[in-house]
Amino acid sequence: MIQERAYWLAWSQIRGVGPILLQRLHQHFPTLAAAWTAKPADLAQVEGFGKLTIETILQERSQIDPEEFIAKHSIANPHFWTPADKEYPRLLLEISNPPPVLYYRGKIELDENLGIKPTVAIVGTRSPSEYGRRWTRKISTALAKSGFTVVSGFAAGIDTEAHTSCLEAGGRTLAVFGTGVDIVYPKPNQRLCDRLLQQGLAISEYPAGTQPNKTNFPRRNRIIAGLSRATIVIEAPQKSGALITAYQANDFCRDVYVLTARLDDDRSFGCLELLSKGAHPILPDSERLLSEERLLEMLGAMPKLDKVESKYEQLSLFPVPAVPEKKAPLLEPELEQVLRAIASGPSSFDSIVETAGLPPGKVSGILLQLELLGLVSQLPGMRYQRC
Repeated sequence: MIQERAYWLAWSQIRGVGPILLQRLHQHFPTLAAAWTAKPADLAQVEGFGKLTIETILQERSQIDPEEFIAKHSIANPHFWTPADKEYPRLLLEISNPPPVLYYRGKIELDENLGIKPTVAIVGTRSPSEYGRRWTRKISTALAKSGFTVVSGFAAGIDTEAHTSCLEAGGRTLAVFGTGVDIVYPKPNQRLCDRLLQQGLAISEYPAGTQPNKTNFPRRNRIIAGLSRATIVIEAPQKSGALITAYQANDFCRDVYVLTARLDDDRSFGCLELLSKGAHPILPDSERLLSEERLLEMLGAMPKLDKVESKYEQLSLFPVPAVPEKKAPLLEPELEQVLRAIASGPSSFDSIVETAGLPPGKVSGILLQLELLGLVSQLPGMRYQRC
């Protein structure tokens, strides 16, 4: 196990071999140690490994001794996990591109890593309105007091409000950095970081000393989504990191919730887009007030993780039973068009829109009609299946 851990780290140093290609190597070869000594012809059998990539591998792996490298690397980076470690977060093993190395700093809770303690992401704009700040505080506090761990990206705005409110409520929070875990960014969050490390955990796929770089922050959003059973978007313009996180959560078949938005505020346009594509709205209660209690009810209905015998087994968060297809009654042409666009298995909202050839807003309304007719059911992650 120690040896395999060294090879996860060594492979992560090879240019051109990112998380997706590394996952393919891991699935193709019995061990990453075996992949390290594989011949070019064997590497060429792995999807995505072309001539140039293989030439780079041959050149660079000859300069790295994995066991020597991990010993030296651990001096500056004493705390990190690889998928070979039993403490590696189980939810990240569900995604197609988990970080091969995950550095951490702070307090570990094993139940969190094992997926026993539920984790929920809260993301949003760096320039929120008072409405957005207020509801971030309310929702974060409610989650913390109900035993959820709040995950966010430590950015200014909504992220900072989420971390701060969770800590003030005595809860636990995870911050996914776009820098090394030893670099505080933005700098005004230094005090927040100090407090977070006492009650929570800072996580990053970047080693110690990594400074802020604009390309790192969009990449880290997949970790926020991957670590979380569900993602809540508070306020998000049409071009924002929060939308990236939401779409990645959808790709990972995790629930996406959206704070009901205001039509005249560009900070809400991304939220409206998500709602049009099937995200779950955080709705008012019977007194026409937004209800965090209602949100907690929805989150409490999330299925529990299936037990796995090995950390390398794929998790099944949302098992979908095979259902015999029923013959649909006579429908209006557009309803029939959308129903036919749903494949025999679960289909994403985007694929249904593309196949049906209708505007997203119209497809969303038709799907609701089909649900009411008992012909379609919605699954977590903005997916649909025929009943």
